[in-house]
Amino acid sequence: MNLLHLDASVLGDQSASRVLTAAVVARWQDALPRLRVTYRDLAADPLPHLDGAALAKADPARAAADEAVLQQFLASDVIVLGAPMYNFGVPSTLKAWIDRIAVAGRTFRYTENGPQGLAGGKTVIVASTRGGVHAGAASDFVEPYLRQVFGFLGIDDIRFVTAEGLAFSPGDRERAMAEALAGLPLPLAQAA
Repeated sequence: MNLLHLDASVLGDQSASRVLTAAVVARWQDALPRLRVTYRDLAADPLPHLDGAALAKADPARAAADEAVLQQFLASDVIVLGAPMYNFGVPSTLKAWIDRIAVAGRTFRYTENGPQGLAGGKTVIVASTRGGVHAGAASDFVEPYLRQVFGFLGIDDIRFVTAEGLAFSPGDRERAMAEALAGLPLPLAQAA
């Protein structure tokens, strides 16, 4: 089984989402000793934002790099994704990664009956962190967006580990992180 671990927070060691993604990956590694993990730090090694040249595959080196990102996603059974909320949405580096994996004819297609996802059979675990409290509110553009994107690609096993209110006080941060860490998802075989 292949797990792709992605972090997008710009906060480095101070990042709550990085703490959560690392804990999820460690839990899955403990449960599945043969798990192969690939790591990508989208903040330290960002992908260029999508532009016309990338869509036209005008630069062979960039086209090859984009294809490698897509192949890494396609080869993964599980994606553990750190998605901190920045200004009500996902970090732009995460959006740039999504732009590389949402590829017509590869991960989705349009049919006479509407869009069809082609990347099903994967599990996506999102570590979502927020300074304020937004779950279920109109101000939460992270969870609905990521559910829409991955669902559009055909993935229906999308799990969220959320820590909110992190900026209220040190005590609130500690409580929110403890609750999120207590609710980490197990691999399906372990959950039964």
